[in-house]
Amino acid sequence: MREKKQSIVITFYTTAEAMATKKLCKVKMIKGKTISAPRSLSADCGIAWCSDIEYGDILKRALTDAGIEYAGIFELLI
Repeated sequence: MREKKQSIVITFYTTAEAMATKKLCKVKMIKGKTISAPRSLSADCGIAWCSDIEYGDILKRALTDAGIEYAGIFELLI
């Protein structure tokens, strides 16, 4: 079984926003991946972005600068 670690999880209102985040992170070389939104979180589109905890501030700034709207940013043990 994989060991859980503290992560940043970003939820979105639409799938388009989730995919735009994936593209943005690839361009900016921010490690992470799309995941199914955890049940404990509400996500309108059901997709979330998961990244290492150290990227939290960088991600928030990058999303704001790019005009990508998100539902919430959470720190979770995943």
